[in-house]
Amino acid sequence: MAEGSPAVAAAIEGELRLLDPVVRASAQTLSAMLHPGFREIGTSGRLWERDTIIAALTAPAPGTPRPGPLTASRMRGEQLAPDLVHLTFDTESRGLRSHRSSLWRLTGSDWLLYFHQATPFIDDPFAEV
Repeated sequence: MAEGSPAVAAAIEGELRLLDPVVRASAQTLSAMLHPGFREIGTSGRLWERDTIIAALTAPAPGTPRPGPLTASRMRGEQLAPDLVHLTFDTESRGLRSHRSSLWRLTGSDWLLYFHQATPFIDDPFAEV
């Protein structure tokens, strides 16, 4: 199924919520949106698990700047299976641009973020316009 499916719409809605700084600062909200098996490969290449990313976002180490607001563009989605949606999009925050890829899994009646990867880029001559 393509981008127009209700599953893709739910995943996009969830992804956009996760870009909101208020949501990113709430351990309770993040816990409700991230799958128990969640993993992320961040822009630094670091592998994050659910508990470590929630802690880093909601209680950063002293001296660590809080992430800035993220602006998303070129978001696309495809339903790969009845319980799995793949999203791709780009973000920009404080001059850092990243290509992003997410997998959302239907768990019970909720779409939860299962996997996320971000790859920084400077200029992308091959980007689709």
